[in-house]
Amino acid sequence: MESTGDNSQSFELSKLFRKNLRASRKRWTTITKPRAFLLREITQAFRLSVGSGHLVLLEGSWYITHSGLLEIARREHCEGIDVVPLQTLCEPASSRWVFKAKVYKSGTCRGFVGFGDADPSNVLPIVRGAELRIAETRAVNRALRKAYGIGLCSIEEIGSTPGPSGPSAQQQRQAVRPTLVAANGNGHHLRDRLLVLIRQHKLNGTLVKAYAADFCDVKELREASKEQVEQFIDHLSEYATNDRDGLLCQLNSYAHKQESAA
Repeated sequence: MESTGDNSQSFELSKLFRKNLRASRKRWTTITKPRAFLLREITQAFRLSVGSGHLVLLEGSWYITHSGLLEIARREHCEGIDVVPLQTLCEPASSRWVFKAKVYKSGTCRGFVGFGDADPSNVLPIVRGAELRIAETRAVNRALRKAYGIGLCSIEEIGSTPGPSGPSAQQQRQAVRPTLVAANGNGHHLRDRLLVLIRQHKLNGTLVKAYAADFCDVKELREASKEQVEQFIDHLSEYATNDRDGLLCQLNSYAHKQESAA
């Protein structure tokens, strides 16, 4: 016979899964039964939140994010994380960095080691120039996944082949401007807020627009209400501030969709 505590935990996990499924269907257009089933398994195993940016669906596969791994470490009372660059393998002139991370689950733990590398050949075009930070994040992610037995690959570990440079500031404005013209006369204010975020965090305006349409559950962003756009801008600001690498990977999923549709 199940105890009251077991029943309560089961109820909370079911509630979290339903929230995750709703958030997933809102952000990604195709949540098939197998993907929903896997999401249930991930939710039950790791108690992660899609709405909080802990999980990302990319090309049909679920990935954990850096913020999701840190949430697990916090919940499990991780003792500490040491991260150091491997100087003999780093080449600052060519933006190549290699880091070693060690995660200590407790005061007596000998540590779980992970390595991460990044250079212009294995990072996304939109994060060129941030190779040092990405290498550090990859090392931490791998060490955390080892420490807590997480088989899901982290989104930050995904590499990329070299691509074209990002759009210019003028192209960014052109991508956003037509979609935010006046819901209830406030279009310019919303557009300006969004452009500030795009410039501040060096985001791709076209991909932000695609993400916004998914977030607001509309085919075109111009169909969204003022309240929906305001909610998206608040969400984007929080996401960019707390987990920019995760956001960039989220935006990159829309680049993959556009390439597939072309």
